[in-house]
Amino acid sequence: MVKHIVCYKLKEPTEEILTKTKEVFESMRGRVPEAVSISAGIDRLHSARSYDMVLEVVFRSFEDMAAYQQNEYHVSVVKKHVHSVTEKSVSVDYEF
Repeated sequence: MVKHIVCYKLKEPTEEILTKTKEVFESMRGRVPEAVSISAGIDRLHSARSYDMVLEVVFRSFEDMAAYQQNEYHVSVVKKHVHSVTEKSVSVDYEF
């Protein structure tokens, strides 16, 4: 199994944009068959080192993760929205 974790710093982390982005991430459920599970969360501590949001996606393999990166819904809906609201992001991908 592979876990894909991405933390996002948004350009304007308003509650409206945070909520919309979380909904967009969660909308992948059932539309991205490569994903075993999908979860998204909004940071509530707002510490100096915090990012605004996190996305966690579990895959069966790195091959499934590569297919996810090309998935039409992920590319045309999710990435399009996320790139429009994100200032920067960091990620970790690991086997477990």
